[in-house]
Amino acid sequence: MAVETMEYLKMLRRLIAAAGRRCADADEPELKALIQCQRDLDSAVGAAVAGMRARGCSWAYIGEAFGTTRQAAQQRWGRDLAA
Repeated sequence: MAVETMEYLKMLRRLIAAAGRRCADADEPELKALIQCQRDLDSAVGAAVAGMRARGCSWAYIGEAFGTTRQAAQQRWGRDLAA
């Protein structure tokens, strides 16, 4: 599944980049829609972190994925998981 997921994420990154280019030539409603996509992505990342923690992944592992420390990852995402 990991290979399939990586291909899916590569495609998603291409689509996001294309959406940014298209919005650059568009109007305010399109920019608002792109900003909502950013919020949706933040929610998806939160769900991924919650799932990884539920499977036993460490904060150090999650922090490494974010390019930060385990403490910073726990401060950022741990509050959301406790709610």
